[in-house]
Amino acid sequence: VIYIACAYATVYLIYAKFKATYDGNHDTFRVEFLVVPVGGLAFLVNHDFSPLEILWTFSIYLESVAILPQLFMISKTGEAETITTHYLFFLGLYRALYLINWIWRFYFESFFDMIAIVAGIVQTILYCDFFYLYVTK
Repeated sequence: VIYIACAYATVYLIYAKFKATYDGNHDTFRVEFLVVPVGGLAFLVNHDFSPLEILWTFSIYLESVAILPQLFMISKTGEAETITTHYLFFLGLYRALYLINWIWRFYFESFFDMIAIVAGIVQTILYCDFFYLYVTK
């Protein structure tokens, strides 16, 4: 419930309160370059070829590369709003909690999900680039 409430609050803030901060001139990243390959990968590499499993796998893969448009915008403009950098920092911190969860589940429940771990590693690598910029600026 807390996760869903936070997700709705984030969407509300993006589309209502901070709508004026959107820079359409610099936002040239083509989202279909992420969605189409991720969709294809979800069909090819999943645990079970069922609609819900493919959708779950799609969401895991898409989450792992969802930072790319923001990183593209930051690298293109060379700057970002303070609220944006803090938001991205806490998204990365959220991802770090996922890593702790995987370690915990592996050692105490003997649970190992290769799809989630590989996608998480990809996302962590992408966030490392942002964390470097965040700390140095």
